[in-house]
Amino acid sequence: MSSSRKPVIGIISCNRIVEGESAYTVKNRYVDAVARYADAVPLICPSLEDSSNAALVVERLDAILLTGSNSNIEPRRYGARDGRGPYDANRDGMSAALIAAATVVGKPVFGICRGLQEINVALGGTLQDHRDGGEHGFPHHAPDDAGLDDMFAFGHRVEAVPGSLLADIVGSEPIAVNSVHYQAIGTLAPGLIANAKASDGVIEAISSSPGASPILAVQWHPEWRPDNRPHDLAFWREIGRIARKSTVR
Repeated sequence: MSSSRKPVIGIISCNRIVEGESAYTVKNRYVDAVARYADAVPLICPSLEDSSNAALVVERLDAILLTGSNSNIEPRRYGARDGRGPYDANRDGMSAALIAAATVVGKPVFGICRGLQEINVALGGTLQDHRDGGEHGFPHHAPDDAGLDDMFAFGHRVEAVPGSLLADIVGSEPIAVNSVHYQAIGTLAPGLIANAKASDGVIEAISSSPGASPILAVQWHPEWRPDNRPHDLAFWREIGRIARKSTVR
C-alpha cells in the first residue's frame, strides 16, 4: 500500500441529546483539524453501547483520534469510588475498546484532553480531579461562567521533556497552551512516557514507549484556532505523518 495515500483517521463521537433525542456528535473543529492540518481523511466513529465490533472498526482505519469532551470518565474505570459528572458511559466503553484493538495491531492512537485521560485509564493509569482540592499549583480551567473565547484564552506554559517525542516536534523552549480541563493524570499508566509538564507537575502530554504501538496525546486543545500557534500546527503535522506511516502495510 502506498504511503502517498491519505490516511483515514477515525474520530470518536460523544453522546448528546439533540432536538430531544440521542445523537452521536463530534465538534467540527476536530474533524476540520484532521482534514486541514493533518492532511488526512476524517471518519466519525459512533460511541455505541455495544463496543464488541471495535476491532472491526480499527481494521478499516489507519489511526484513532480521541477528542476532548465536557464529560468525564466514570471513576470505576480507574479504581476510584467518587467522581464528578457528567459522564458518557458509552464513550468510555468504546474508547477503551478502540484503544485496546489499536494497540493489539499496532495502529496509532492520538488523544486530546479527555482523549489523553482515556488512553491513560485504558492502559492502567488513574486520574485526579482538581476540583477535589489537594495541592495544585494553579487552576487548569477558566471560571465556570466564562464564555467560549475566554475559556480557550485561559492557559499557561508547559515544557517538553528533553528527548521526548513532543520535544522533537515543538522544540525545547516552553510553549503557551490553552487549559480547559478539571481532570488530569494521577498515576501514569505503565508503558506511557510523560512528554510535557506544567510548572505544578501536571502531565500535559504523553507518548508510548519505544517499540510499542504509536501513541501521542496532549492535555490541551491544539484544534482550537491553531493557525497562529506553530507548536499546535506541528502537532497536527506529526499526527498526519504518523498516520501516513501506518498506511504502509
